[in-house]
Amino acid sequence: MDPELVAVLAVIVAAMVFDYTNGFHDAANAIATSVSTRALTPRVALAMAAVGNFVGAHLGAGVAKTVGDDLVDLPTGIPSLGIVFAGVVAAIAWNLITWYFGLPSSSSHALFGGLVGATTVATIGGVQWANVLEKVLIPMVLSPVVGLILGYIFMIALMWTFRRGHPGKLNRGFRWAQTASAAAMSVGHGMQDAAKTMGIVVLALYTGGFQSDATHIPEWVYWASATMLAAGTYTGGWRIIRTLGRKIIDLGPAEGFAAETVASSVLFFNAQVLHAPISTTHTITSAIMGVGATKRLSAVRWNVAGNIVIAWVTTFPAAAFIACLVYFAIRPAFA
Repeated sequence: MDPELVAVLAVIVAAMVFDYTNGFHDAANAIATSVSTRALTPRVALAMAAVGNFVGAHLGAGVAKTVGDDLVDLPTGIPSLGIVFAGVVAAIAWNLITWYFGLPSSSSHALFGGLVGATTVATIGGVQWANVLEKVLIPMVLSPVVGLILGYIFMIALMWTFRRGHPGKLNRGFRWAQTASAAAMSVGHGMQDAAKTMGIVVLALYTGGFQSDATHIPEWVYWASATMLAAGTYTGGWRIIRTLGRKIIDLGPAEGFAAETVASSVLFFNAQVLHAPISTTHTITSAIMGVGATKRLSAVRWNVAGNIVIAWVTTFPAAAFIACLVYFAIRPAFA
């Protein structure tokens, strides 16, 4: 069999495995609030999230281009495929580590860290650092801040608007509203996270010499990425769901609706307007913190939040370090 074909298939299989782990790792992003407030049963919420991810994948071409063409500049050939493979394997490893400990870290930043780390040790000048700074590192800092602030403001606005409403009726109404906000969150997750896998597959096809355009996304790539993400999402990441749904703050239906609405809005704006591949995990978690802070600052379990922030900060460099180790281990196979 053609060596280039074998190398490309190895990267695509690794990307699909990453996509699946991304689905069960990040299922909490879309459904934790709805499940914790009992707006939806776990399996119904997971099924809806899987469908939303599938739909969102077909709206994420801009994010896929950023991942596949704007972060690293690799020549065609088998050695470049080894770089991509090492980066994806490192992201899978970090996903599994943080899933085991129930930490909602960013699969996106694990993927970017892995790709940048492997490229840095393998090439000179292969990383487009200006784009990494503008489209990864700055959004990595800003998106949680925006989610926190908007979550707080939106929840205050809801409290003021419905200040004279009957609590029982309001809870029932917001549980229904959460169906829509959770669906929007699922679509936003698909636009971001399935698109990142699509970008990796396109990068593999281009560096392997199987297509001449570094930005064209074949239709089968949409379907494969969406299907694997949806399958992983339906499997569910219950450890992380418990962390987001209960350990940060006890959410009610109104708080769940506010957090999901804010987070999905931020995801949609970044995917459709800025084409920036931001972290769905960071966005929903910070929105939950912002919403929870409207009760009182002590309502947020800041010790749990602190552990999450540590996972956020360490994800990019940790995945980069793992990618370096993987690259040196597999380099002879991709020579």
